[in-house]
Amino acid sequence: MRNLTSLLEQHYESALFLGAILLLLLAIVKPQIQLEQEVHNYLLLADVSQSMNAEDVKINGSNVSRMAYTRHLMKNVVSTSPCGTYISVGVFAAEDVALLFTPLEVCSNYDVISDAIDHLEWRMSWRGNSRLSFGVKAAATVFDSLNAPAQLLFFTDGDEAPKVNAINKLDLSDVQIGKHVIFVGIGGHESVPIPRYNSNNKWVGYWSSDAKENSAGAVGVTYSDTSRDDPDPVVAYAEYDRYLSKLDDDYLKELADEIKGSYVEGIDNAEFYAFVQKQKPAANFVTAYSVRWLYLLLAALLILASYIPNIIALYKIRFSQLDNL
Repeated sequence: MRNLTSLLEQHYESALFLGAILLLLLAIVKPQIQLEQEVHNYLLLADVSQSMNAEDVKINGSNVSRMAYTRHLMKNVVSTSPCGTYISVGVFAAEDVALLFTPLEVCSNYDVISDAIDHLEWRMSWRGNSRLSFGVKAAATVFDSLNAPAQLLFFTDGDEAPKVNAINKLDLSDVQIGKHVIFVGIGGHESVPIPRYNSNNKWVGYWSSDAKENSAGAVGVTYSDTSRDDPDPVVAYAEYDRYLSKLDDDYLKELADEIKGSYVEGIDNAEFYAFVQKQKPAANFVTAYSVRWLYLLLAALLILASYIPNIIALYKIRFSQLDNL
């Protein structure tokens, strides 16, 4: 026993440093363990119709487009989501929804998710109309392809064309995903003109008032947006001729009520992000949980422990000096 004690005293520091090295290797090689836990799974859906180019919202005091504001909110939702959260991103245009990628774990794929959000813009739309009720139906189909429950955050200004009436109103009574849908209202409450861009994404003016028939990036079934290939598309010739748009929160609330979903105005503040994170977890998944922090913490404690004999010896010297006095 005395030999063992002596051996431990001789190799105390070496054993601690060896343990710290092993923990650092584990932090590099196997930083995750598999745990069953409640998981949030968000599908971030962006309306990419041209009304989302209207500049009536602010970031850091500067006017920006609704599209830029949507990207800002989405990226903050991602950055405020804890590790283990899953994110997928999609776009809505015309009457359909396209999924850009299936759910990715937020911490392992943060750069990929952020880069996809950074590239959201109006030129991703494949046709020039915007019918949100059809988009809800399309989102239900996308939900099936996710193979896992998710919470849909639908970022849109609610500026739909052609406007809903008794003739074109779509029956949404069979939509089963309502409890998973949150409409996030984007835009100001005062009407503003919608910028029009050419195929090179250069501003050429504002959509004219006949957009009510031809649409400001959100129109009738037969409409084709010539700004895609025309370097000088037709624009409003005077201020009174501009097509005006604002956040149609009344319509979004009506849609939410119809499908038993919910509505929240997209405001860049802590309350909005807290609201998102307080949503009920999508499901219980067996998912990878990072324990790198634990390995690193234990390694640091072992290194600190190697100094304990020196500290004890120092205190003994101090106390002996005091006794001599």
